[in-house]
Amino acid sequence: MTGTPGCGPERAFAKALAFPVLLVIGFAGDARSQGSPAGDRDRGSYRLSVNVDLLVLHATVRDPKGRFTSDLSERDFEVYEDGVRQSIRLFRHEDVPVAVGLVVDHSGSMRRKLTDVIAAARTFVRSSNQEDQMFVVNFNENVTLGLPGAIRFTDRLAELESAILKAPATGQTALYDAVVEAQERVQSGRRGKKDPDSNPDALRRLARATGGEAFFPGQLNEVVAICERIARDIRHQYTIGYVSSNAAPSGYWAIRAVARTAGNRRLFVRTRSGYIAARESRVVKDEAAK
Repeated sequence: MTGTPGCGPERAFAKALAFPVLLVIGFAGDARSQGSPAGDRDRGSYRLSVNVDLLVLHATVRDPKGRFTSDLSERDFEVYEDGVRQSIRLFRHEDVPVAVGLVVDHSGSMRRKLTDVIAAARTFVRSSNQEDQMFVVNFNENVTLGLPGAIRFTDRLAELESAILKAPATGQTALYDAVVEAQERVQSGRRGKKDPDSNPDALRRLARATGGEAFFPGQLNEVVAICERIARDIRHQYTIGYVSSNAAPSGYWAIRAVARTAGNRRLFVRTRSGYIAARESRVVKDEAAK
């Protein structure tokens, strides 16, 4: 997706690996605020002020055999919020550049594994869109950004490799702090889309809530293939947007997306499971002309 950066919450999703790397991926412009045109102020004594939040889903669709389904149209999708069907306002299926954070474990147990991390990162970069923006967050009990201060994002493999290798592999892990740091960096990008080994359920929950996947490779050499699969996954996603019909002021709202083929064959859709809303009521402001 393209659009204005910094618009709207929940712009990122996680691809979790119970190994050394967590990928935090964001898409710019996930929500847009629409208001009345500026010229309306001069047309009378009253002004209608309306804020419209476009909720955007990034959905991966597979058939029963696990293959990508890439030929669907808007009419093949249905989106439900808390069981209520929503009207789709935005639909796209294209290879959109994204902002990607490589969140790399540098705890002491990783010292001998960083070469494999570099190989996995190299595969991911080569399989990704050439216009993707990437950065590195290294963490043990501390969290640091890998790229030099003057470089916020890069598409250069050598810079990413250097960013991973610059931090020493020592100490314990602080995964959640690293994810927060990565999320903040993703939200500053122009592209739009504690110990993982001992707490795999945390990675599963994080991935499920954000529309990602959690992988638990048994061998180091499996990670390269997984990173290649993740890169392909990102490039096959559908972008679906809707304006919620729910008038409740705030709360957590569950999302369910459904897709079917022309023959009514059920497909498997993976996207985020919901969102937390803090909605403002739509207000008509009685404003005297000055």
